[in-house]
Amino acid sequence: MKPTTSTPPAAPAKTDWPVTAIPGQPGAHLRDAEGQASTRIHAEEPPSAPAQAPASEGEKILDELRATIRRYVVMPSEEALTAATLWAAATHLQPVWQHAPRLAVVAPGKRCGKSRLLEVLHEAVHEPLITISASAAAIFRSIGETNPPTLLVDEVDTIFGSAKVAEKNEEMRGLLNAGHQRNRPTLRVSGPNHEVVKFPTFAMAALAGIGDMPDTIMDRSVVIRMRRRNSGERVSFWRYGRDDLRVQELRERLATWMDSVREEAIGLEPKLPVEDRAADTWEPLISVADLAGGRWPLMARTACTAMTDYEAGRDEDGGLKVRILADIRRAFTGEGDPPVLRTSRLLDILNKDPEAPWAEHSPSGLTPRGLQILLRDYGISSGNRRFPDGNQAKGFTRVQFTDAWSRYCPPEPAAAQAPAEPGA
Repeated sequence: MKPTTSTPPAAPAKTDWPVTAIPGQPGAHLRDAEGQASTRIHAEEPPSAPAQAPASEGEKILDELRATIRRYVVMPSEEALTAATLWAAATHLQPVWQHAPRLAVVAPGKRCGKSRLLEVLHEAVHEPLITISASAAAIFRSIGETNPPTLLVDEVDTIFGSAKVAEKNEEMRGLLNAGHQRNRPTLRVSGPNHEVVKFPTFAMAALAGIGDMPDTIMDRSVVIRMRRRNSGERVSFWRYGRDDLRVQELRERLATWMDSVREEAIGLEPKLPVEDRAADTWEPLISVADLAGGRWPLMARTACTAMTDYEAGRDEDGGLKVRILADIRRAFTGEGDPPVLRTSRLLDILNKDPEAPWAEHSPSGLTPRGLQILLRDYGISSGNRRFPDGNQAKGFTRVQFTDAWSRYCPPEPAAAQAPAEPGA
């Protein structure tokens, strides 16, 4: 009988426990028994961060143009800076767009940077055509059929600064209104044979002046409300022969990039945060942002929402008509939303509001006649109503306003909750 030989037990498998640092021997715990660097990957090591996608050429150029405008002009907000940048870029693809947005650069007084912004834009836009007091005939004769110039009109308050002056320049206002949309030519009799000639009006335009322009122009504009810079705000000096050449180099790069994305721009239908006329005006700017990618699509839509919300209801005529609806809704709410409200009580509430314009609407404030005129376009008028006390008087029912409120007044935001007291 052969003697049995016992097989030595297998060595226990090594457990790859997390290694422990050795005090006084930095890095020793990362070397193996032979002193070589350990190649083990431990679960405790965090995965490396994903590489960020490189910025596109369009994103780089828009970033540079935005920084350039900021260098020379104190803009009223980051959104206004974004809008001015995108507007300048959009001028390089005017044949693609269905609408030619205006850039209304307005301010309450002098020395607010309006002309300086126009100077910088002059070097950045496509084929700039700058003027101060040109006639409408001269301007529409300067607009071509295929790739129109970019109009830059300074001191526009000399054209529309007062009702009397504006009345003399109705032709210019008509030109600027018509040129916002394609296929709105102006007709003139011209030549020895007195033939009717069509002159195109479609062209992007930047207009700078003191005070608001006519509401029909403001409604077709991206509005930038400049303000005088304070003592702590600094800008670089602008010198022709130096700074303009730098911006012109950027313009060439911008034009080259915009031309490279022309076919993509033709088929682009961006999602817009606004509707109607505002959508027509902002679509070229948001399209440029989408073509550039990166952070620009979000920046463009943020600017669009903030700036259009701010301008809502600011125009003199249409603004008052929208404002009266909102204030009447507030009056009904303040009275507990009754089904009917006396005209006298409604006027008393409106005229006593210190932040509303109604007390100054006439020497006697807002009168029944004035209220009737403001509400006429909505088909709303006062009538004899019977009230809970049994008496009859002129008044309005709440139902009369519900349709107009839903169409012209966005829902008022819910009142913000008051912050809690510290330590509560």
